[in-house]
Amino acid sequence: MTSIVKAADAAEFLALVPRLAGFRPSESIVLVPFIGTRTAGVMRIDLPVGADAEETDRCAATFLGMVCRLPDADGFAAVVYTDASYDGSMPHRALLEALSTRADAAGLRMMDALCVAADGWGSLFDPQCPDTGWDLERIEAGAASMSHIPAPSGDQNAGASLPTVDLATKERVARALGQLDRAIRTVFGESPDSSAERIDPQAVAAIAALDDVPGLFEEVVAAEADTESAFDLALLAWCLSRPALRDVALVQWCGTVHDGDEALDAQARWENGEAYPPEIAERMWGEGASPDAERLLRALAASRRAAAAAPREHRAGPLAACAWLSWALGRSTHAGMFAEMAFAVEPDHGLAGIVLSMAGAGHLPAWAFRTPRSHRGRGGDDRGEREGQDAAT
Repeated sequence: MTSIVKAADAAEFLALVPRLAGFRPSESIVLVPFIGTRTAGVMRIDLPVGADAEETDRCAATFLGMVCRLPDADGFAAVVYTDASYDGSMPHRALLEALSTRADAAGLRMMDALCVAADGWGSLFDPQCPDTGWDLERIEAGAASMSHIPAPSGDQNAGASLPTVDLATKERVARALGQLDRAIRTVFGESPDSSAERIDPQAVAAIAALDDVPGLFEEVVAAEADTESAFDLALLAWCLSRPALRDVALVQWCGTVHDGDEALDAQARWENGEAYPPEIAERMWGEGASPDAERLLRALAASRRAAAAAPREHRAGPLAACAWLSWALGRSTHAGMFAEMAFAVEPDHGLAGIVLSMAGAGHLPAWAFRTPRSHRGRGGDDRGEREGQDAAT
């Protein structure tokens, strides 16, 4: 959803930034690109720690380069969020000054350079700012004009966790995974089950969905939240634990069911010795058409539920999928945290390692830097995208 908000001054702008990002940044620098008078989302980066003047300048150049990747951006504002005290001097002033210098050299407008500290806030461009900063209550007062946009409560780490699942559900999912394993081995003849125990008919019905894998993954993003049965969660965890099926799911959730069909066909041909189509592989690296964020969010929510409900030994696959989906949404901090969870279960998990490397390097998908269509060629009040980019960790 897009909301139109007019920020009259710096205090109102600072009240708006967390609402644009969807979280309250901590120990971060937030870059807010502008296209004319409208904002084009936000980018959050961890504050450099213990950087000397040379390293600070390098960081400023890197951060500015991220703004420049937005082809229509012609300006930006920078906001430092820190728990440090103002204490007579603006914290991280050198970083903001380096950004200002770099912006001048690049011909990019720096709309403002702000710092929100533990006990005050101020602007690099405000000669009237007290040495101890302005009172933080001014920011809260500035929020009065945007009460229709909920204020986020957590910082950038909020949401990178698994939902709570009751013990009874976990036990049902564990039993369902066991039944699925027996049914799959029996039906596909991998290792016929010679025990006298009857296979649960629900397991047989569940694996029938494997006859149409793209259809199964489409149901994941079409279903209402928290409506999955134990066998639904077990089957999703089972699929996401198998790289070939998992990659089909991720490509499909980035596009459409037709992309899933193509990815599944490409996977089958690759297993028969044919080359894997680069245009499909590129989706996993963040290239191609911009995905539908709502679709990715639904897939992420379902994958989180599957990971939370599955026994620990079955969680690495769903957790790695959560990591990739978070990365695809531009949430590098969340991506890294989910990848670390996957590593805790399976230390050599391939996809988790790839996502962790990309998140650690601050590498985001190409579509994270595309200008939303609603911003192009339009003037008027400041316009804020409700989704921010957690650009680096």
